[in-house]
Amino acid sequence: MSARPNGDVARLIEIMAALRTPGSGCPWDLEQDFRSIAPYTIEEAYEVADAIERHDLADLKDELGDLLLQVVFHARMAQEQDLFAFKDVVDAICDKLVRRHPHVFGDVRSLDADGVSAQWSAIKAREKAAKPGGPPTSLLDGAPLALPALTRALKLQQKASTVGFDWDDAQHILDKIREETEEVAVELALPGASASPALEEEIGDLLFVVANLARHARVDPEQALRSANTKFERRFRHIEQRLAENGRSPEAASLDEMEALWVEAKQAEKKR
Repeated sequence: MSARPNGDVARLIEIMAALRTPGSGCPWDLEQDFRSIAPYTIEEAYEVADAIERHDLADLKDELGDLLLQVVFHARMAQEQDLFAFKDVVDAICDKLVRRHPHVFGDVRSLDADGVSAQWSAIKAREKAAKPGGPPTSLLDGAPLALPALTRALKLQQKASTVGFDWDDAQHILDKIREETEEVAVELALPGASASPALEEEIGDLLFVVANLARHARVDPEQALRSANTKFERRFRHIEQRLAENGRSPEAASLDEMEALWVEAKQAEKKR
C-alpha cells in the first residue's frame, strides 16, 4: 500500500484496511472485534474531554485523531462482515443532521436554543417510533447502562421531564437535597452503617438529586465533577510541592498543616 501524504480521510481508511488484512496485517488489530474495541472507543472520548478540560489544543488534535481512528476501526470491521462501510456512517450522520435541523435546511425558522433542543428531541422520538419493532417500550429507553452514572442520571431526568415529571422550581430541588442529606445522616448514625446497602442507597439518592439540580441550573454534572476533580488535584499538588520544599511529605504533615496549604492554594488561585 502506498500511503498518500495528505489529510484525506481515505488514507486513514486505507491504513486501517491494511492493518486488518489477513496474512500481512497487524496480529493485534486482526484479533479485535466490536466488543473488544468498545472500551478503547470510550477511553478515547474521555481523553478528548480531558484535553479540552486542560485547554491543551495541541493534545486535542491528537486525541480527536485517536477518536476518529475508533470510528474507522468499527466501520472497517462492519465492512468485512458486509454490514456497512465508513461511507455509510458518513452518509447516515449527514442525513441525520439535515433531518434534525429543519430550521437550517428546511422551512422552520425563528427558533432559539431551547426550541432547537425540543425540536431535536421530537424528531428523534419520531425516528425511533418509525424503526422496526415500533415505538420504544418506555420513555426512558435510550439511556445506555454503559454511560457514566451522572451522565445517565441526567439523561433519565431529561427524558422524564418531557412529560412533565419534573421539579418546577430549583428551590424545591434544594429542599430535596436537604431532605436526602438528613436521610444520609440518619443512616450514618446507625451502628455498623459504614458501607451498608441502606447507606449506599441514600447516598445514591442524594447524588441523583444533585444531578437534577445541575440540570435545572443548565450545568453538566459530569463536566462539573471533572472540573472539581481538576481543582482538587491542583490544590493537593500544591500541598505536596510546598511540603517538599521543606523536605517533608504529606504523610508527615498534620491535617491542620495541609488545610493551611490548601487555603494558600485557594487564595493564590483567586489572585490570578
